[in-house]
Amino acid sequence: MAGKLTISRAKRSDAKGFVSLLASLAEFEKLEPPSPSARRRIIKDVFEHKRINLLLAKMGDRAIAYALYFYTYSSFLARPTLYLEDIFVLEEHRGFGVGKTLFLRLVNEAVARGCGRMEWSVLNWNSRAIKFYLDLGARRLEEWSVFRLDTAALKRLAGSKRNRA
Repeated sequence: MAGKLTISRAKRSDAKGFVSLLASLAEFEKLEPPSPSARRRIIKDVFEHKRINLLLAKMGDRAIAYALYFYTYSSFLARPTLYLEDIFVLEEHRGFGVGKTLFLRLVNEAVARGCGRMEWSVLNWNSRAIKFYLDLGARRLEEWSVFRLDTAALKRLAGSKRNRA
């Protein structure tokens, strides 16, 4: 790995590199990449609406990794939670500490912001990531299950008679 690694908050000029990394993550996860309209929305949500935060890791001018995150809240801890939506490192840059450096940057931010915890989800088949997190001291939450309403379900429920008060 040649060059100096830098990690910083992404700027609007980093949007193209970020979108490229996002497409690479979709390929890695065997998913369809974001549509053009989704790409426009996420760029606006990061840089205009400030709904989500984006750290970008670069080697020189090339974006090689990113972390996309936001804050939720723990009612029992009465503290914010840093929720890591995505962390991704290009394949050819894995194994050199880029992901760990990026992750620890988030850990430090969580501590600085007074977070009571940091959470994320990992695909069950991603054994390399699971080992990485366990090696750092993360705990797998076996007693919790993730639930999701997709766009179609949201629209169906929003328009249902059961939903009207």
